[in-house]
Amino acid sequence: MIISRTPFRFSFAGGGTDLNSYYRLGYGQVTSTAIDKYMYITVNRRFDSTLRVSYSKTEIVERADQVAHPIVRAALAKLGIESGVEIVSVADIPAGTGLGSSSSFTVGLLHAFHAYKGEFVSAERLAAEACEIEIDELREPIGKQDQYIAAFGGLRSIRFNADETVDVEAVICARDTKLTLNRWLMAFYTGATRRAADILQTHRARTEVNRPRLDRMRALADESARALAVGDLFRLGDVLHEGWMLKRGVTDDTTTDAIDRAYEAARAAGALGGKIAGAGGGGFLFLLVEPDKQPAVKKALALREVSFGLESQGSTIVYVGPEH
Repeated sequence: MIISRTPFRFSFAGGGTDLNSYYRLGYGQVTSTAIDKYMYITVNRRFDSTLRVSYSKTEIVERADQVAHPIVRAALAKLGIESGVEIVSVADIPAGTGLGSSSSFTVGLLHAFHAYKGEFVSAERLAAEACEIEIDELREPIGKQDQYIAAFGGLRSIRFNADETVDVEAVICARDTKLTLNRWLMAFYTGATRRAADILQTHRARTEVNRPRLDRMRALADESARALAVGDLFRLGDVLHEGWMLKRGVTDDTTTDAIDRAYEAARAAGALGGKIAGAGGGGFLFLLVEPDKQPAVKKALALREVSFGLESQGSTIVYVGPEH
């Protein structure tokens, strides 16, 4: 038995510039962090030759090409696994909440498959293979940041080049800054989920119209990394706020009246800045709030708060059974 653990993520700035419709015009850049909410994938050899896949549904089939789940089917084909395995996925947070769960699933699945075959695989290769499956093979209209932060983990500045290469760098900041950031960041569940691909399809189609907006969002990725490097969380709050004001205008589906009311209430109660995670439309509202203002923000929102912390590790194999 193999078990992989792959983190979800929160992006501070630059989301949307990781779409190839934008970065092929020059480059894209994001500042993102892995968080301590995870996707777990278990891969185990079955007693018989069938293949069992358990996610929100359960499939039992004879061959890999009969699997209905497109990511699982593509990953099995990429790794050359035909049958005789059981695959189970369990997540700390449901899909459609803006934390990159689909890509964490893909990265974790590939990691578990490589380990099942006795193969070491680098974070760079994991991310690249996940992008090949989701973007090239399955034609999902998504970006690359989720795959890379899930594979590498940590607090990262990630640049997406026009030639399809990706540069991943750690954002170097003091330990006290990270501890303070953990205390100041809050996450609230809006109660709504959505399929990111639906919003991103419109985002891609409007790339040229939104290019000045996206150029500024890309610049904010660099500014957020600099703010973190020098420990200026008040500047980070300003960057988050400006980034959200820009992002909410990219498509009509990025925000809703309920989200706007919640964000305005949080700002009035003392939040320095924030944003809806992922493509928008629902999921989690992340806010940067000084600790003495947090009770007022909680009261103003009356939404479910979910505690979380920064995660330094990317996808990890957390269990290898004796048969391996």
